[in-house]
Amino acid sequence: MIESPIISPCVNICMIDPRAGLCAGCGRTLDEVAGWSTMSAAGRARVMQQLPERMAAAGLTVPAKAAG
Repeated sequence: MIESPIISPCVNICMIDPRAGLCAGCGRTLDEVAGWSTMSAAGRARVMQQLPERMAAAGLTVPAKAAG
């Protein structure tokens, strides 16, 4: 059985913002980053849906280099 790749919001800027407790690159918590590969597809989709709002609320933006 061929499994599809796990979609990830990672932009290779892995640094937890100490103020927000979120990755400055993708907006995930440290626990979410650590458990991403074992999280259910529904769980990953739920987190992905929350990321833009989390990033905005924390005042974090994806750097232009990573955003494309």
